[in-house]
Amino acid sequence: MKKLSVYFFLIIFFSFTLINCSSSNEKGKENMNINQDTTSQQDNDFKTNPHYIISVKLKEANQELGDIELELFPEVAPKHVKNFDSLVSIKFFDGCAFHRVIPGFMIQGGDPNSKDKPKNMWGFGDPSQTRVPAEFNSIKHERGILSAARSNDPNSATSQFFIMVASAPHLDGQYTAYGKVVSGMDVVDKIVSQPRDARDNPLDKVEMTIRKK
Repeated sequence: MKKLSVYFFLIIFFSFTLINCSSSNEKGKENMNINQDTTSQQDNDFKTNPHYIISVKLKEANQELGDIELELFPEVAPKHVKNFDSLVSIKFFDGCAFHRVIPGFMIQGGDPNSKDKPKNMWGFGDPSQTRVPAEFNSIKHERGILSAARSNDPNSATSQFFIMVASAPHLDGQYTAYGKVVSGMDVVDKIVSQPRDARDNPLDKVEMTIRKK
């Protein structure tokens, strides 16, 4: 009788253990599926080229210059595209300026210093910003191309970017191109034509906001 009781206890014990293991495994599978779904969603965000709208105005004159629509290229520069997207998502660019404009070349913006610091600090960036490694590619720096600004270090890109107003072959393979203007080049031309000082800073702050389309 005692032996039967012991066997009965062991059967109940092992059944309980197996049920718990099975339940734990199911929970593990559920958690794994959640993680896979999150990863899949992140991948899906960049399966098609994302678009963004830059709204531009002259701050002091309170004059709207218009909108620039960008298309980004995650297939050639995924790290730069994700960095740009993450900055847009936290409204990082709002209040930044196109701080450097050079006719026949490009317009440059996206420096956090241009939000509220003195103009002589614009373009120098914030050393605490996340750096993005170079993703040089075969895209040519032609009119309308979006590319990452950097220092002499190829892997020093952060938030600053520039938009070409003319071809500059000497930049090809030296700077990471990661998008292009699909509409609003007339606005880019207005920006590059703004009166500027000896450092190529527009006299009237050219302020931006950027939203994902």
